[in-house]
Amino acid sequence: MERIKITIKDIILYAELYDTKTAKAISDILPIETSPEEWGDEFYFEIPVEMPLDETATTKVKVGDIGYWPPGNALAIFFGPTPISKGFEPVPASDVNIVGKITGDATLLGKAKGAHTIRIERASE
Repeated sequence: MERIKITIKDIILYAELYDTKTAKAISDILPIETSPEEWGDEFYFEIPVEMPLDETATTKVKVGDIGYWPPGNALAIFFGPTPISKGFEPVPASDVNIVGKITGDATLLGKAKGAHTIRIERASE
């Protein structure tokens, strides 16, 4: 697993990328600095990675999960319910590859809504 740092507004969270082909492809393009879109309590943004669904693909995600959404070549960070959630757990628009997980309190990202920039980079040791 690789540790990464997520910075958005004045919030800094750490996460781990899993040992999958999709996660490695994402790691290879770090750092990423872009403008995030919001879908309920989910930040997502297009990245220069094209991967198919893999063995981790699911619509059953948890708060703090980081997914890759192939239809939009997008990285998605889940921190609460999305517009199609029935309860508190997030539900992606369609299957995502689970590529990592925030190791801290992902719900803090709710305070960063409306942010113009998100940065994801390798965590310095």
